[in-house]
Amino acid sequence: MTDEMLTKWGMQLGIPAVILFLMFIIWDIAKKSNAGKTGTFALFLALSVGFVGYMIKVILQWQLEK
Repeated sequence: MTDEMLTKWGMQLGIPAVILFLMFIIWDIAKKSNAGKTGTFALFLALSVGFVGYMIKVILQWQLEK
């Protein structure tokens, strides 16, 4: 396995796995703080903006490579 393949696999599998784990952490924070529906939505909205930006970047790169 070359360094390039390892990097590609890490970007395609590792980053989404970390994002899913961070989403679980956000949900756990909302649950433990009894945030309610509005508070949970606010937590996910505020803390997930970076994830959404990353996903948009990945989709745009994929589209431009076609």
